[in-house]
This record gives sequence, structure tokens and C-alpha cells, in this order.
Amino acid sequence: MPALFIGHGSPMTVITDNPERRFLEGLGSRLSRPEAILCVTAHWETRDAVHLTDGDAPRTIHDFRGFPRELYEISYPAANATKLQDRIEALAGPARITRDRTWGFDHGVWGVLRPMFPAADIPVLAMSLDRALTAQDHLALAARLAPLRREGVMIVGSGNVVHNLALWRESAGTVPGWARSLQDRITAAMQAGDLDALSRFEADDEASQRAINSAEHYLPLLYIAGARLPEDDVGVFNDSIDGALSMTSYLLGDPAVLAQGPAPAQ
Repeated sequence: MPALFIGHGSPMTVITDNPERRFLEGLGSRLSRPEAILCVTAHWETRDAVHLTDGDAPRTIHDFRGFPRELYEISYPAANATKLQDRIEALAGPARITRDRTWGFDHGVWGVLRPMFPAADIPVLAMSLDRALTAQDHLALAARLAPLRREGVMIVGSGNVVHNLALWRESAGTVPGWARSLQDRITAAMQAGDLDALSRFEADDEASQRAINSAEHYLPLLYIAGARLPEDDVGVFNDSIDGALSMTSYLLGDPAVLAQGPAPAQ
């Protein structure tokens, strides 16, 4: 199965006719159907361990404020991929993993899966970011989980490479040079498989400090980079920047599925 990093941007992407959403809709119809999806979401941060959604039917979480009512009415009733829990514990080591019934599918999960798989008929397991881990720890954990891809599991990282909402408010509608420069550097590192360039940034690297500032939207990318298999090529899609927010996304596997472009406009 492919591994995908998807820039999810604003929740409004899900209910707005835009190129990014339409591309995800078209992509979902072209991808091989996975047996289950493991989604590493920017919107679930923990510190004691990596948490996995538990229970048969995790709730849909609307973790945002001030948006149209239509967004709060969205439900993504996918079954929890409970069969994956034991396997992930075996690969990662049980001390690293906690099963958690308090969380559910936040908009980092359903915001990217709903356009691709609107029927919500594929089991999903959401995974948190353990903020006690270093970037190298995240990459090492991703490498441990990579065998899942040979077992019918699609790994999805949901976040944004460039994500700074404070700067976005003053830069929306533009493409700042620092944002384009950082995004291009990350794309080159993804294509080259340069894990060092993806995980180490100098203190005086102003572009990375602006783009990755609080890091929770960037860290899911490391789970895709770290789960790369020897035969993978890297494809780039939805490569757009709006101020201090990029939607640039990656597919590891066979990029040929990207070539057919977005679904038709609604």
C-alpha cells in the first residue's frame, strides 16, 4: 500500500469546491483499496506514549471553532481498526503504545479521509503524536511500522509542511519567499530520502522556524518519510501555498496514480 502525507489545511477544504479537495476525491477512486488505514494526525498530541483510538466506533471530533454549521454536522463513522492494535504493539513495542477510548477521529483524520473514502467503509486507526519523542524517535517508530504497508495497511500522515496561523492571518493570498523556499527544500529532501534534512534544522534557519514553529503539523510527515520502502518512488500533489500555509502532499509508492489529476469540478 502507498504511504501518503496530506496537507489538510482549513476544515473548510472539506465543504468547499477547490482543487485540493477535488484531487483527493479523484485520488481516492484510483488508489487500491486498503484493508485498513493508520492515520497519524497533527491534532492529537500526547506526551506519555503514542495513543491509538480504541473501541469499535470512535466519535467524530469537530476540533475547531467559528466555522459554518455544515462542518459540525459532518460525521465520519468508520469502524476502528482494532485488529491493527496488537500488530502495532508488536512492531513498536507495547511500552510505547496506549489504547485510548477518550479520543476519536478529529478533523486531521476525517478531513483527509472523507474526500478520498466518503463511504467511511474502511477501518481506521488514528494515532497520536507523542511530543516527548525527538524527530529521530518519530522516524525510528515510522520505520518499525513500515511493514504494515505490505500487509494491506495504508499509512496516512495528516498535517502541513508550512503551518503558522499567526503569520497566515497577515500573509493570506500571497506566496512568501521563505515559505516557497522551505517547501521546496522539504520536497527535495522527500524525493531524495534525506531523513537528516527532514529532521534537523539549524537554529538560525529562519524559514524553518517560521514554517514549522510548533511542529505538530510537520511531525506527521516524518511518519511517511520513515515508512519508505526500497521500491518506493515519491510523487508530489496539491503543491500550493497560501501565505504561511502549504497544502503540498506526497505519495510514496507508485506516483502513476497521481497522473490522472483531480476529479471534475462540481
